[in-house]
Amino acid sequence: MRKSSVWFFCLAAIGLGVLGVLPDVWASAGDLHHEAEEIGKHLSVLWVVPFACMLLSIAVMPLAVPHFWHHHYGKVAAFWSVAFLVPFALFHGYELALYSVVHTIALEYVSFLILLFSLFTIAGGVCLRGSLVGKPVVNTVILLIGTLLASWMGTTGAAMLLIRPLMRAISHRKYKVHTIVFFIFLVANIGGSLTPLGDPPLFLGFLKGVSFFWTTQHLFVPFAVMSVILLSLYFVIDTMLFNKEGRPESPDAGQDGKLRLEGTFNLLLLAGVVGGVLMSGMWKPEGGVVVYHVHMELQNIARDVLLLILAGVSLKTTAAEIRRRNEFNWEPIVEVAKLFAGIFLTMIPAISILRAGMDGALSSLIALVSVDGVANNAMYFWLTGALSSFLDNAPTYLVFFNTAGGDAHFLMEHVHTLMAISAGAVFMGANTYIGNAPNFMVRSIAESSGIKMPSFFGYMAWSVGILVPCFVLMTFLFFR
Repeated sequence: MRKSSVWFFCLAAIGLGVLGVLPDVWASAGDLHHEAEEIGKHLSVLWVVPFACMLLSIAVMPLAVPHFWHHHYGKVAAFWSVAFLVPFALFHGYELALYSVVHTIALEYVSFLILLFSLFTIAGGVCLRGSLVGKPVVNTVILLIGTLLASWMGTTGAAMLLIRPLMRAISHRKYKVHTIVFFIFLVANIGGSLTPLGDPPLFLGFLKGVSFFWTTQHLFVPFAVMSVILLSLYFVIDTMLFNKEGRPESPDAGQDGKLRLEGTFNLLLLAGVVGGVLMSGMWKPEGGVVVYHVHMELQNIARDVLLLILAGVSLKTTAAEIRRRNEFNWEPIVEVAKLFAGIFLTMIPAISILRAGMDGALSSLIALVSVDGVANNAMYFWLTGALSSFLDNAPTYLVFFNTAGGDAHFLMEHVHTLMAISAGAVFMGANTYIGNAPNFMVRSIAESSGIKMPSFFGYMAWSVGILVPCFVLMTFLFFR
């Protein structure tokens, strides 16, 4: 149920595309798209309960019932999905429920999973050999390199490329958790703030008309301040723990020759993934396919097919020994696929309510971002960030982008408002395991390699204790 599960999810993704070329046999009467757009105005916050229970299950069950969770987490995700969908179908009709599911799976979840799967597979074929000894300076340099790479190959790409070399470097260390936590902070989140390639929210902003290098210009100083603070703090913590361990030497030091990369062909495949994502945002062909009123654009289908092909090429051409040295296995992607299927589905009402804006059940929350018609940039930063910590940060970014006017040229002139929305969505994705796509993947890869990672709330203790004070500083420096 490991490798076969991955291929099942890939075949399911392709199946959706095949269904889309059929005639409108899936279609039903009525404008379901309009109904879905309007439904958020009529939903109470009670509809968010299954999503909250899904998050609590991820947070509590691995600690309370670890054996049950390890074998049945997929069933738990399915249970909470059904707990939302069945009442939703009864109250609002099975057609709207089916449309909501198809829309979420076809346009969001499948693309999300294919991107993660391709990066996970391709990066797993790149092996850094040689004596990488996990001393504080070496570890800090790896984090710095990952932070700088993330804006140009995506936080997911940088995280998948460097997490295994980092884990090998610290394999002989007693204290490892702090290194993985800071890796999530920096490489999987904050590092992606400089270009639309770095993180999905910024890519959506680019599609809306924000200039490609706008974030490079305006978020560079916040990015640099956050990076310097976190890298310095990490170096201090790692040095203290390294000394506490007795400054251990790696038993493999000097036994594997000079530093060198194996499986370098996969770097070209990674570049192909980045190019495919960029292509899907810039190429706008006419047409597409329709699955139950959900229009799937040709460029997105082409991107997903390309990414699957690149992953297949990596699997076919990379020597099995390279993946063995990387301790590569399919469990992390299977876990992410199952849990995030539940998250994406149970999240539907929360996103719908937010999109309803002042007409939705969370109107009092949305109202906080403006005082007498003047943007409250601090609230834009904190609300975008707080909601991005638990919801998908891409649609959350769009909610507040549209709340602020929705016009890219207008917002690029109102620099601090767009900065606040962008920084909130990217930076605060680090607050929880589910705040950004690679967070949970990094945690799963670390655990599959024997590193005992903190629980959901345990990780939040790290993020609240370290990141929140930094975000308060960011508020005073940039968003007052």
